[in-house]
Amino acid sequence: MIGVSEQGKTVKMVLLGSGELGKEIVMEAQRLGVETVAVDRYPGAPAMQAAQRCHVIDMLDGEQLRDVIENEQPDIIVPEIEAIATDTLMELEQEGFRVVPTAYAVRMTMDREGIRRLASEQLKLPTAGYAFAESLEELKQAVHTIGTPCVIKPLMSSSGKGQTVCRTESDIVASWQEAMKSGRGKNIRVIVEEFISFDSEITLLTVRSSTGTVFCPPIGHKQQGGDYIQSWQPHAMHETQIREAENIAQKITDELGGYGVFGVELFITKDGVYFSEVSPRPHDTGMVTLATQDLSEFALHVRAILGLPVDDVRLISPGASQAVKSTIESKSYGLEGVEQALQIPGTQVSVFGKPSATVGRRLAVVLNKAENVQIARRQAEDAAAKLQVKRLDSVGI
Repeated sequence: MIGVSEQGKTVKMVLLGSGELGKEIVMEAQRLGVETVAVDRYPGAPAMQAAQRCHVIDMLDGEQLRDVIENEQPDIIVPEIEAIATDTLMELEQEGFRVVPTAYAVRMTMDREGIRRLASEQLKLPTAGYAFAESLEELKQAVHTIGTPCVIKPLMSSSGKGQTVCRTESDIVASWQEAMKSGRGKNIRVIVEEFISFDSEITLLTVRSSTGTVFCPPIGHKQQGGDYIQSWQPHAMHETQIREAENIAQKITDELGGYGVFGVELFITKDGVYFSEVSPRPHDTGMVTLATQDLSEFALHVRAILGLPVDDVRLISPGASQAVKSTIESKSYGLEGVEQALQIPGTQVSVFGKPSATVGRRLAVVLNKAENVQIARRQAEDAAAKLQVKRLDSVGI
């Protein structure tokens, strides 16, 4: 049952990671009467601004993580980022706490090696060729084996951090250094992936709930440096490609188990559909669903993890999202040009409220819905171009 009981007890959710995606989860949970507690490594994170309570800890520190969970005694633990002490989550789950979707899913998807081996070697899903390395010399051998160009990524990172395209063997040292600098945690192991020549890359949001598995219409997306900058829905695909993508997503999410939204990333090529990655949580490219679907990926996630039915997903309009990234570093900043951006038809601007700006940090998103995807993408780009991140003393709005 959702809401307040006769004893005054509500369902309590602890959110591990409090970025812009977590903020939307918190707001959707509160609409259903859930008590929310936001946790992150820095104060003032976006979800903390919406939650009833918050904690600032190092989530890779198992003792700190355990202290928060034991003190809060939540009904549901909802990881929103990869960098979490997953061994502690596994222990907590064994002790009776509920981790969404499962502690196993969180641990497997946090580790690119684990999820790639699961997909390719156990489930026999089509993937790019790959190898692993934990030293510069091993990396050189792996690149020689896979061939160039190839993609080199730290085993644990988010938003494309540490990812590079190694085009020649002379790039290997720089790729290694970038992976070591930007990867999360203490793991120095990297994955080397065959460079797939794809027609498009998509996110297939897959919702596992008490009523089964449903899929959102495919979301196309464009990345820069491994990080999403634009997404759109629906992405045009042949029916056979959609069925192939759904089959892959069903197999990987069935193996991971639990309830909630999974962001399954796939490459669409002339030879078929390839599995790339999966996140056991709402996906940044899925922010477009705030404009395009009757229920956003965040509403779907909360419904599913609460055990509520999710029977169907309705697309109400084609649309697009465009990330707004900072070009400055400042602890006091604002967005200039919001009024001009909102003059473009069908536009929404969502400011995340992050407490500081750093170069390349995602601070807001522009959403646009229109009669077709092409118009929505163009209008989202145009609106985002009117927004500038400025130091607060120079902002006119």
